[in-house]
Amino acid sequence: MEIWINPACSKCRSAVSLLDEAGAEYTVRRYLEDPPTPAELEAVLERLGLEPWDITRTAEPIAKELGLKTWGRTPDDRARWIAVLAEHPKLIQRPIITADDGTTVVARDPDTVRSVL
Repeated sequence: MEIWINPACSKCRSAVSLLDEAGAEYTVRRYLEDPPTPAELEAVLERLGLEPWDITRTAEPIAKELGLKTWGRTPDDRARWIAVLAEHPKLIQRPIITADDGTTVVARDPDTVRSVL
């Protein structure tokens, strides 16, 4: 299992605590220090069944600077969104957990974390 976290994020810390309490084996990826590549983002999005704009934190200051709320959300816009997430990983919703069976979730609440255990 792998979990993408920002240590400053309370939801990430909560998810890690739940994994620890369950005795789960996992690796931590501090995605702000080790940003995902566009290919990694594509793979995660495919497993999530989501589009890049679905995992984008549009309230972040950089999102406002870039005007993300006005960007298109069509298949033709997908590569542009993925590129901006790779370039500005702070825009990625967190934490993201990928279980060994490929199940992947944006673990924003305890029930979602438990769903991959």
